[in-house]
Amino acid sequence: MATYRQTVLTAFQGVEDNLAALRILEEENRVQDQAVAAAQQSVILATNQYKAGTLSYLNVITAQTIYLSNEVTAVQLRGRRMAAAVALIQALGGGWSAGELPSTKEVTQRERPAAPPP
Repeated sequence: MATYRQTVLTAFQGVEDNLAALRILEEENRVQDQAVAAAQQSVILATNQYKAGTLSYLNVITAQTIYLSNEVTAVQLRGRRMAAAVALIQALGGGWSAGELPSTKEVTQRERPAAPPP
């Protein structure tokens, strides 16, 4: 009986841990998306100022570096969210059939602003 009780408690802990991870990662992802958008605006502004002759190209490159760094972080967060979702499904004891999985196009499609000009 004690082993059964411990197994149930461990299962509940796994579900709660993954639910919390999903909630936290969703918030982090929202904030990171805002950072990506702000960095994208920074690249656009720096590029326009460079074209106007008021900034050096080093500023444009720095803005692009920050933008790309934010993009990488956003992608990593999305990967962590997907891993947490799979762990939650596993903790719930569930699974899915191959027919229920999204297509490659659905997985890779992402709503976001267009990339900044080079």
